Amino acid sequence: MATTNDELVDELIKGGYLKTPTLIEAFREVNRADFVPEELKEDAYMNVPLSIGFDQTISQPLTVAFMLELLLPQPGEKILDIGTGSGWQAALLAYTVGDKGCVIGIERIETLKRMAGKNINKYKELKRRIKIFLNDGSKGYEEEAPYDKIIAAAAADEIPPAWKEQLKTGGVIVAPVGASVVIMNKVDAEKFET
Repeated sequence: MATTNDELVDELIKGGYLKTPTLIEAFREVNRADFVPEELKEDAYMNVPLSIGFDQTISQPLTVAFMLELLLPQPGEKILDIGTGSGWQAALLAYTVGDKGCVIGIERIETLKRMAGKNINKYKELKRRIKIFLNDGSKGYEEEAPYDKIIAAAAADEIPPAWKEQLKTGGVIVAPVGASVVIMNKVDAEKFET
């Protein structure tokens, strides 16, 4: 069982969940312990979801790694992060999109939005690349659209129409739908491949 961030990352690499060099670097630089509640710090490197209150969790590391590998965030991209929670995934994304990219986080619970902001503030470089808004994630965030990519933390019954509209042509959505993780590519304004 991992007891340090590096051990956790090594475990994710060994398990085949983390493969892309920039994502591996992001996981090494953005420490999960900075995004879990104080009383759960000693469990931060366990490969399990952890409670962050309000019936919400910081996702299991292998799930985050798996979904980010499907999303493949690139430098310079604008990415919509639905269900920002404690901010860990938004910070990982911000690391990957670099100085010219940005991450728009959506969180519907005000206390979690504040928690994410506080956690992200620990990373001065990254915080300039992240904006978090209090909003219903199913509506996306029209004001900052269009997005190169959209990723969601919580499962839905289907991909909301707003996300499809707010995605650039050639863009990708990665989201849990039911018991599966769906990758949806926007071929053109009307056509999507799932």
